[in-house]
Amino acid sequence: MRISDIGRYAISSFAGVAMLAGCGSQSAAGPGAVPLLARSKIQHIVLMVQESRTFNDLFATTKVGKIRVGHRTKAIHLQAVDLQAAPRLDDSYFAFLKSYRNGHMDGFNRAAYQYVKPSEIQPYFTLANEYALADRMFQTQGSGDFTAHQDLIRGGTEIDSTASLIDSPSSSSSWGCTSPPGTLTSLITTSLVYETRGGPYPCTNAFPSSGSNYKTLAHLLDAANVSWKYYTPGLKPFMPGALWNAFLVISSVYGNKSEWSEHISSPQTNILQDISNGKLPAMSWVIPDGPDSDHPGYKSDTGPAWVAGVVNAIGESSYWDSTAIIVVWDDWGGLYDPIRPPSRDDQGGPGFRVPMIVVSPYVPQGELAHSTYEFGSIVRFIEDTWRLGRLGTTDETSKSIGNMFDFHQSPRSFSPIPP
Repeated sequence: MRISDIGRYAISSFAGVAMLAGCGSQSAAGPGAVPLLARSKIQHIVLMVQESRTFNDLFATTKVGKIRVGHRTKAIHLQAVDLQAAPRLDDSYFAFLKSYRNGHMDGFNRAAYQYVKPSEIQPYFTLANEYALADRMFQTQGSGDFTAHQDLIRGGTEIDSTASLIDSPSSSSSWGCTSPPGTLTSLITTSLVYETRGGPYPCTNAFPSSGSNYKTLAHLLDAANVSWKYYTPGLKPFMPGALWNAFLVISSVYGNKSEWSEHISSPQTNILQDISNGKLPAMSWVIPDGPDSDHPGYKSDTGPAWVAGVVNAIGESSYWDSTAIIVVWDDWGGLYDPIRPPSRDDQGGPGFRVPMIVVSPYVPQGELAHSTYEFGSIVRFIEDTWRLGRLGTTDETSKSIGNMFDFHQSPRSFSPIPP
């Protein structure tokens, strides 16, 4: 079932982009469960992880924000900028708390009050209008790249029953099991006490219980004999974007040569060859290099063309009728968004709202999904598609993105996305 609620939810029509209809899809049975029908229709999931943008920064629903000046909150007009012009801002937990300001959403850095000109990201608007856009996807934690990429392979960063990883490790040159000796992580306790450099070395063999409770989707996929690959920039030379390889933290993957060689595929462009050669695995993560990532600071605008290129490769292949492509931005990047996250939890989250586009022949055209999601919603959808069981993180508490699909509709034909 689809509903139209243009007056409240529609995205403004920029540069000829059509407005999006709202959605109240009931295609998923129960609270976000994937129906049995989905398991026969979705045989491939491709999760494309772009970088550091809020929903409002890319799909501006408001051009006026709120800023705290002294003891007063004032309106501030957002600046329209080029994609490559965004400033590199602090996206740490403390920056999140300051920006959030107890739910007032008016403590952002002044440079954060911007939105990207729609003409700069036309492929994203085309994908949103042709397929589905979620306007209430929230980052799992109010933090940055390091923990966000962990959240997208497991739904949380708990290392034991009392604390979770938060923010970046102390080494800025390398994250995970490749980090220099002496590198430490920071923790946030379930009492929301921040322990700067109070955590272990960022490799799970250094975690409590040798990381035995820090399982990822890789563990579940391997146990169920479901094929998977993590397409990422290579480590040698250490390419921009290699830092975001979440499995560098997972010692059972990084420290196992056969596991690493089978599942970690570099460079990230290998996905295009695998699609062309009929070797696309069931589950794929796709991590861009720096210039293609949309990450502020790289001064590049090639991210939309990169995403369109992968989508087009799948859309024009035999995989189209059996694939769900999820495009999500990993964290807020310090940029402004007006929507207050859901009720606070005891792990430093949820964080701010980020965009998510779902591309599949089984999503209604122009769907604007208003369900509240977290990254655990994506993890849950992956788990349910292959009956993997639960990791026991936010996958248990989040609503699956399965309700964005209509598996009763015939698969829609694909039209190439102009880059």
